[in-house]
Amino acid sequence: MRRVVVTGVGALTPIGLSAPAFWKALLEGVSGADYITKFDASLFRTRFACELKGFDPLQYIDRREARKMDSFTHYAIVAANEAIQDAGLLNGKLDKDTVGVIMASGIGGLYTFMEEMRDYKPGQPPRFNPFFIPKMIIDIAAGHISIQHGFRGPNYATVSACASSANAIADGYLLIKEGLAEVMVVGGSEAAINEAGVGGFNAMRALSERNDDPKTASRPFDKDRDGFVLGEGAGVLILESLEHALRRGAKIYAELVGIGLSADAYHITAPCAEGAELVMRRALQNAGISPTEVDYINVHGTSTPLGDISETQAIKAVFGEWAYKLHISSTKSMIGHLLGAAGAVEAVATVLSVYHQTIHPTINHFTDDPECDLNYTFHHPVQKPIRYALSNSFGFGGHNICLVFKRYE
Repeated sequence: MRRVVVTGVGALTPIGLSAPAFWKALLEGVSGADYITKFDASLFRTRFACELKGFDPLQYIDRREARKMDSFTHYAIVAANEAIQDAGLLNGKLDKDTVGVIMASGIGGLYTFMEEMRDYKPGQPPRFNPFFIPKMIIDIAAGHISIQHGFRGPNYATVSACASSANAIADGYLLIKEGLAEVMVVGGSEAAINEAGVGGFNAMRALSERNDDPKTASRPFDKDRDGFVLGEGAGVLILESLEHALRRGAKIYAELVGIGLSADAYHITAPCAEGAELVMRRALQNAGISPTEVDYINVHGTSTPLGDISETQAIKAVFGEWAYKLHISSTKSMIGHLLGAAGAVEAVATVLSVYHQTIHPTINHFTDDPECDLNYTFHHPVQKPIRYALSNSFGFGGHNICLVFKRYE
C-alpha cells in the first residue's frame, strides 16, 4: 500500500490568518475569544465568540467573484491557496487530473440563508438572488477551489458535523492509498458566528455563557468549564503519495499513517466514551502501532462539562497506565470550536507539533477536575520527541474520526 505524506498546510483562524501565524500564537497561548462584532448580540445569552480578526476577503479574492460566495467559501479558498502554495504544487509540471479536493463544512452558507430569508416577504412575489443556492451549498467550496486551479481529480464535500473536515482528511488518505489520486487538497471551513449560529447553540445550552470574561471562557478539562466558544475559519492539508512528493522534491511535514472511524450509536448530541474509545483503537490498529508508541494526542477537548470527561475516560480505556505518560492538549482552548472546520485546523496543529517536535499548551486552566486527571499540557508549550500523534474529532450525531500522524522518516 502506498504511503501518504503531508506536504502543505494552510490555516485561517481567530488567532492567526496563516499557518505560521496560527502556530506562533498557539505556542504563545493566545486566546481568540472576545465580544461579538458581527451582529448585535446584546440580548443573547452568549455575547462573545472567536471571530476572525482583520480578515478581508477582497485582499485575496476578486470583488466580483467574492460576491458570488458565502463567507465559508472565502475562508476555504484562502486556506487552500496557502496550503497549495506552501506545498509548491504550482511551481512545476503537475498532472491536474490526479489532484483532487475534498472541502468540508458542518453548516455551510448560513449567512447566505439568513440574508435571503430576511429579504423574503410572505405574500409578495419572491425575489431570490440567483446565487442563493450556489452560495449556500456545502460542496461549493471544493468546486471553487477545483475551478480556480483546474484540479480534475475527486471533488466533493464531507458532512459529519464537528468531524466533517477530519472526515475529509480520512477520505483523501484512502483515495491516495487506493491509487485514485496522487494529491488531495483536504480540509474544511466554517462561518457560523451570526444570529442563527449563536442563537441555535444557545438554545441547546452548548455555549459558554461566561460573558464577564470571554478570554478565559474556553476552559477544556477545567472544573468550572461551562460550554464551548463558537469559532470560525478554515484549515487545509495537502496530502500526497510519498512517491509523488519525492519525485518533485517536496517538503514533508509528517506522514499520515492511519485513520479510525466509528459511530456512537447512542445520542444525537450527548458524548459517548465507548465510541471515542473504539475510534482510537481502530486508528491504532489501522496504523499498525501499539498504544505505548503514541507520544501526543490533540484532543477534541471542547470545554463542555460531559464531553471532556467522556474523552478522558476513552483515553484511559485505550492507553491504560500509558495515558498518564502522554501529552495531551486542546487547540479549542485558544480558537474555540470551529465546528466543521475544527478537525482540519486541529490536524494542522498536530502536523506542526510533529514537524517542530513541540506540543502547544491548553490554556485557561484554573481549577483541577478530579475526573480529568491526565497531562493536558496546561499553560506552557513543551518540547519533546514526538514520533506518533493522534488527532481526535467527534461530531453531533455520534460521528468519530481519529487521525494518526507520524514523524516522517
